[in-house]
Amino acid sequence: MDKSQESPNTPQAHHVPDKVEESPGSTVAKLTKRAAITQIVATVVANITIVSSGMGIGFPSIAMMELTNSTTSVVLTESEATWFAAITSIMCPFGGLISVYLLDKVGRKKSLYSINVISIISWAIMSFASRTDANILFVELIVARVIIGIAIGLSSTPGSVYAAEVAHPSLRGRLTMLTALFTGIGMLTVYSLGYMFKEDWRYVCTICGAFTLVSLLTVIPLPESPSWLVGKKRLPEAERCLKVIRGIKEDNHPEIKAELKALQDNVARFQSSATKKTSKLVQLKKPEVYKPLTIMCTFFIFQQFTGIFVIIVYAASFSIEAGVAIDPFLSAVLVGLTRVVTTVLMAFISDKFGRRPPALFSGFGMACCMFGLAACSIFSVADTQFNWIPTALLVTFIFTATLGFLTLPFSMNAEVYPTKVRGFASGLTIFFGYTMSFIILKIYPTMVAVLGSEHVFLFFGVVSLIGIAFVYFFLPETKGRTLHDIEEYFRGSKSADAVKQDTKA
Repeated sequence: MDKSQESPNTPQAHHVPDKVEESPGSTVAKLTKRAAITQIVATVVANITIVSSGMGIGFPSIAMMELTNSTTSVVLTESEATWFAAITSIMCPFGGLISVYLLDKVGRKKSLYSINVISIISWAIMSFASRTDANILFVELIVARVIIGIAIGLSSTPGSVYAAEVAHPSLRGRLTMLTALFTGIGMLTVYSLGYMFKEDWRYVCTICGAFTLVSLLTVIPLPESPSWLVGKKRLPEAERCLKVIRGIKEDNHPEIKAELKALQDNVARFQSSATKKTSKLVQLKKPEVYKPLTIMCTFFIFQQFTGIFVIIVYAASFSIEAGVAIDPFLSAVLVGLTRVVTTVLMAFISDKFGRRPPALFSGFGMACCMFGLAACSIFSVADTQFNWIPTALLVTFIFTATLGFLTLPFSMNAEVYPTKVRGFASGLTIFFGYTMSFIILKIYPTMVAVLGSEHVFLFFGVVSLIGIAFVYFFLPETKGRTLHDIEEYFRGSKSADAVKQDTKA
């Protein structure tokens, strides 16, 4: 596609060109039906790994009641149960940091292997946890949750980075959403298992572990990311994997050669300007790195302090505090189901409307729902004909959150960074995001105790409104733009005028 023919006002979603410019003088191989199927299957397989992390995130919600009130096994004290729920979020940032090393040093595929192996160990420990000694049970659960916390932090980046690097630009928006979708599927799965097996969380762990083992096996045939292979100067392997991903069998195909040359040029640009000893620091000082890093970290602040993860992790207890009239376990299932369905819709909405409009609508909807929950807390509706309203508001909150503030930070995290530092910068962003998650999850019970649930809901609503302003003024539009276009936009290049125009729109 000739950039000189682009117009800032031309909707990109109405027509996907056969060739999309990736860097000056080179093109991405034409998207054929075979290539599209291959890329979709590869990214789906890569993101099946993420299901276990989603199950790990949602597990405390279905286990807490049985862990503190069991009649068939030893139980935890309230304090120990709180640590059981919170310890995972402490470890997620460290998983994010480890992902920086794994993504850059061992690659995207081996990072997925690592996530599965770590998750299997965690589920196995909980499956065989003590039934007779409360102290041993507590230690086993804490060790298992520390391990799964690292796996959750690890899993937030590889799937979406892999999708961004192997997908054709016309598919990238949808495929980078798969990490959010499969995380949601994981949570829905564990919520549903908890609803079916309310009194046997160990059996739920066994099922989760068995699924993760299957997930590990599916990664074996997956091709490695050509972008990473080029960065490691493993060009023959990069060419072989790129041919598989682009659905091309011929040797020395001109489109494959052109795309490999584009990837090499992207890597060379960073290598030529960074010193060996301070390469990461030098790269962080570049506008195409520190600008998206600042924006994405801020986006994660709004994601966490609008109460999204509070509802996900404390789904059952939050439902009670919000005045939901139905079974809290069923309420958790509704939360999980709403997230999955909305994430599927989001994949198409994002490609049609871009990133900014759904994010703006998301912030507005979340604010309205939280203000509504605050009103229901102040003017109790529990014993009235309007007792269904808190349930509707909770489901609507998850719906609107998934349209923007829940999913976009993760999917855009894979789009906005240059190839050479994508693993490092995206891992650093995830570290920051989960640090914010730990803070809000840790202080949430105290906030409810000190301020009252109605004032906590008001706080979440106000933060949502501020988030709308952030999206409007600072979040760039990436729909229909190649990774090179996005990089040039943050660098301040004149060739990125179309992106700037979309951001101001």
